[in-house]
Formats: sequence, C-alpha cells, structure tokens
Amino acid sequence: MLVDLAAVEAAALLIQNDIVRTPTVDSPGLADALGVPVTVKLELLQRTGSFKARGATAKLHSLDDAERAAGVVAVSGGNHGIAVATMADALGVKATIVMPRSAPRRAVELAERHGAAVHLTGDVTEAFALSARLQAEGLTLLHPFDDPTVIAGQGTVGSEFARDAGELTDVLVSIGGGGLISGVAAAFRALRPGVRVWGVETEGSDTMARALAAGGPVTIVPTSIVTTLSPPAVAPLTFAHVQALVEDVLVVTDAEAVRGSLELAEAAKVWTEPAAGCLLPAARRVIERVGPSCRLGLVVCGGNASVADVLAWAERFHVA
Repeated sequence: MLVDLAAVEAAALLIQNDIVRTPTVDSPGLADALGVPVTVKLELLQRTGSFKARGATAKLHSLDDAERAAGVVAVSGGNHGIAVATMADALGVKATIVMPRSAPRRAVELAERHGAAVHLTGDVTEAFALSARLQAEGLTLLHPFDDPTVIAGQGTVGSEFARDAGELTDVLVSIGGGGLISGVAAAFRALRPGVRVWGVETEGSDTMARALAAGGPVTIVPTSIVTTLSPPAVAPLTFAHVQALVEDVLVVTDAEAVRGSLELAEAAKVWTEPAAGCLLPAARRVIERVGPSCRLGLVVCGGNASVADVLAWAERFHVA
C-alpha cells in the first residue's frame, strides 16, 4: 500500500517541534542558467544538513518503550547515519550506525560526536548485512527507506514544497533508496496532481532505474562516488511508489553530478553535495523533453560534503 497524504500529515505533526520548515524560494540564478523559472526547496538547511532528519525523527517518535530501550541501528552511506545519530541523541535513544568505509569521514565524525556507536564495513552490502545481524540481536532497525513511517516523514518535504511554491510543472528529486521521492511524489499527487515528478540517480548507483527496467528491485554493487545515493537495491515499497507516481528516472554521471554541485554554488549560491548536484544536468534533460514552457522545482536534498571532497572529485573528473 502506498503512503498517502494523511500519513504524511500525521508525520508532520509528529516531527513539527524537531525539524525546520526549510525555505522554498525562487532562484533567479538557476533560472538564468537553465532558461526557465526555477524554485528550490532548500532542504540542505534542515537539521543535520539533509532531509534525512525528517524520516528518522518520525520513526523515533513512533517507537514504543521497549523499542526505545533496545536502541536503534541504522545503515547509511552518510546522511541517514548523521540524522539518526543526531535525532536519537536529542530524543534520548541509543543509536548504532553501520557505514561502509567509503562513507564521508565527516559523516562518521558527526555520528560519533552525537554519541552513536559507529561500525565501518568493507562496502554497503556488508553494512546492510551487519545491521541485520544487530537487529537480530535485539536492536530496533531504523531503515533508511524501506519503512512507511520513514517515507511519510520524508514526504513532509513534498507537502511543504507543494504548499509553499508558486506555479510548477515539474519537480526533480534525487533517488538513493527511494524514500524521499516516494514521500514527495505522494504529497504532490495529492496536493498538485498535475505536477510531474522526476527521479535522478548517478551511474553506478542507479538501482531504481534498473529496477524499473527489470520490472522489480534488483541488487547491484554500487560504484558511484555519491555514497549517499548508493544502496545495493531499492525496496519493493519504494519501487511501487516510483512506478505508480513518478514520470521517469534520469541517470547522470558522477562527473555531471560534481559539476552540478559547483554550478549550484555559483548560480544558486548554495553549497550542495553531489547527491543534489545531479539535479542540474537532469533538469536540462527534463527541459529538452517537456519544452521551454516548464517551471521547475528542485528538492536540494543535502549539503553534507566538505569543500575538500568536492574539489577532489572535481579534479578527479577534470570538472572546471
């Protein structure tokens, strides 16, 4: 069953005292760069630097006393771990975070700073396996996307965006496991049914695009540098949302995503991670497909990349 607006609004009530209603603003700089009106939802200004705080907080508030006492375990490529550690600390719940060693060092440091026990594994597949073992030992799983409560929490991004933005024809959302786009698409379908929602992935973490091509979730070995978009598979739950509610999923290269981050810094004056930078090259493809009369909305999902990281990637991919 798909998450609906009632579930999103219930999540909004759960988290209203814990999260920020992030700004929704028109971007003259991006409009000039893309040649069409652009409105951005600045979710990188959220607590913990990404939208992930919403779903994590909704799930933490939904736990019963026994689940809270057991503590939670989360697997993450970066942002989910930061969010769970930070919000669990704020709500008095012990957190254990499992991350692949490819996760940004800053994510590990922030999780540890907020009192979480952090375990590093060889890759993201091993991270999911370890989190499953820790759950079997008694910890409460706080899944990054395969959970209707988490999806509803992420959907509050969409309900705010739909209510706060002016006229829109197309909204672009990054996809990792699909929790954010599932919630955003559900909110827009209810509040603005004429708006098309597009997903964006990077090559090497294009699990949703591959799932759509195969007719269901498939497992891959992620190779993208964008670790925050790199689960080994999407869930049947998020796949069902995307299949039913999303116009299409566009796949861009890592180099394009890094170039997009630099362009967002220059044109929109915001510092994003490549998980948000990938929206810019995808936006140009959307304009080519639907025509220059479109009015774009971009969910700028996170900003937890260091200057050194982005500049290193830019040098690696020869991005000016």
